[in-house]
Amino acid sequence: MKTLYIVRHAKSSWTYKGIDDIDRPLKKRGIKDAHLISKYLSKKIIRPDAFITSSANRALHTAVIFCERFGFPHANLQIKKQLYSFSDGYLVKTVNALDDGFNSAIIFSHDHGINTFVNKFGDKPIAHVTTCGVIGIQFKEKHWKNIRKGKTVLIEFPKNHK
Repeated sequence: MKTLYIVRHAKSSWTYKGIDDIDRPLKKRGIKDAHLISKYLSKKIIRPDAFITSSANRALHTAVIFCERFGFPHANLQIKKQLYSFSDGYLVKTVNALDDGFNSAIIFSHDHGINTFVNKFGDKPIAHVTTCGVIGIQFKEKHWKNIRKGKTVLIEFPKNHK
């Protein structure tokens, strides 16, 4: 059995003009939400075996906050440029390529790709994964490359903890 946690990056700032989208930082609320959700999650689940993030600043910063809360070494955080995508294609490829020695993984990515993924692979319809929202899906398969429809076992959004 495999368990995957998908995290949409925390709330980012649009304040800075002239920077590329990939470089947008988290805003103060995003940082607070990342600490809030990572604290809750660290008490609810066993630390995932793999932490993987998009290379976008806002996703990377969210992932680092989660790494700190879970005691996951920053040096082992995998940064995937291809996860800076707004479709689920690279997300699926990233999951399928996970080492089968990992029984669980947590991936930090972006809006549309996450929404499509969790509705395609989970068994509960989710209209919209908010910033810093976390969805957990368990799969019966033994190999990540073979995952099919799984069971949605976790749906958490920051607003539920404020």
